[in-house]
Amino acid sequence: MTQEAATTAELLTAAKEALETYHEVHVDDDGALTFRHSEVPCAVQAMQLADGLTVLSLSCVVAWDLPQEDQLAQSAAERAGQGLFGTLGVVRTESGMDVTLRYAFPAQGMDAAPLGTLLMLVVSTASQLRGELLSSVENPVPE
Repeated sequence: MTQEAATTAELLTAAKEALETYHEVHVDDDGALTFRHSEVPCAVQAMQLADGLTVLSLSCVVAWDLPQEDQLAQSAAERAGQGLFGTLGVVRTESGMDVTLRYAFPAQGMDAAPLGTLLMLVVSTASQLRGELLSSVENPVPE
C-alpha cells in the first residue's frame, strides 16, 4: 500500500468512527463512506491533494427532481450565499432540478469529536435546506 493510500484510508477510518456516533455508515467498494442524514443521502471520500494535505470531501444530495422554476433556483442560490459550510450546486436535468451540497476540508490529524462535529454541521445544513426547498415546492409563494 502506498503512503497516499495509507493516509487516505486512515482518514476515512477516522471519519467513519466519528460518523458512527450519529449514523449507520456503509463502506462502498471504492472505500467511500455513505450514510443518510434524515432523508439526505451523503458520501465521504478522502484524497491527498499534496504531500501533507489530505482532505475529506463530503457530498450531500439535498433534493432531486424539483420543478424547474426560476424562483426555486434563485432561492437555492441565495441560500448558498448564506452558508458557512459547503458549496451548493443546482443542476438542471430532464427530470427537474437537483440540488447538492459539497464541502471539502483538510482533516488529517483531527480527533474524532471535532471531526464528527464538523461533518454533522454540514449534513445538518443539508437536511435543513432540504426541508426549506421541499416546503417551498409544496407551498409556493404567490407572485
